[in-house]
Amino acid sequence: MTRAFLALGSNLGDRAAHLRTAVASMPDVVALSPVYETDPVGGPDQAAYLNLVAQLDTELDARGLLDVCRKLETAAQRVRRERWGPRTLDVDVLWIDGEKVDEPDLIVPHPRMFERAFVLVPLRTLAPDIVPADWSSADEAGVHLVGPLE
Repeated sequence: MTRAFLALGSNLGDRAAHLRTAVASMPDVVALSPVYETDPVGGPDQAAYLNLVAQLDTELDARGLLDVCRKLETAAQRVRRERWGPRTLDVDVLWIDGEKVDEPDLIVPHPRMFERAFVLVPLRTLAPDIVPADWSSADEAGVHLVGPLE
């Protein structure tokens, strides 16, 4: 079993329901961060997101986890119209212990995870060992604790 982390976000429709449904459909989940409401980063004008990070203990490799992510997004009827645009569900492979991937459609660790408070704040609750020691709470602007996923 390998420790892995997936980031989930939603800013269309019933955001919390999209997250709950996705988490309930994910294999090998052992822990969830609290949910945070976050300002959108990049892309067009859009509503705030609900974000969380899920920890898995899994036998799936990066490609298998990407397949899980895509299936969850499809089940939530995600439509890809615009890069960084609004979405019912976004699920990204963030990190897999001991695994690095650099392919056109998959990079692990996620290439922008260390630049995004909406990833690092929830990730820090589950895996402070992954969050850079020099990353400070001053970088948390626009990230607001909502609470546990209910």
